[in-house]
Amino acid sequence: MTLLTKFNHAVDHPNAGRLLLRVLLGGLMLFHGYFKLTHGVSWIAPILAAHHLPSLLAYGAYIGEVVAPLCIIFGLFTRVAALVYAINMVFAVLLIAGANFWNTTDVGAWALETEALYLVGGLVVMLLGAGKYSISKE
Repeated sequence: MTLLTKFNHAVDHPNAGRLLLRVLLGGLMLFHGYFKLTHGVSWIAPILAAHHLPSLLAYGAYIGEVVAPLCIIFGLFTRVAALVYAINMVFAVLLIAGANFWNTTDVGAWALETEALYLVGGLVVMLLGAGKYSISKE
């Protein structure tokens, strides 16, 4: 058995990878959700109004940034929660960060790389599912 084969065998734990991804994506988004819980979402309403959307949609941030991440972390309705999470990121990009789509930061990074990682991460969790280490077995 070659060294590469041994290494590949040693790190072949897709369910652990799913768990790490779920905890990371959900945990990081919970910081945003905590901010919304402690400061409210009223500041989002004018942004929605500027795009001719109902201000009631601002409350969707609680679902996308608190409920969905908790479901993702615990592996409960994971695929649906990950889709909600990704849709939340689409709204965030289109309504808030979209103006920076073609911009880079002072260090040359894409201005939306964090948003892209959240969005694609949510889609990856949706495609992979929760895996073995979860509350619900999908």
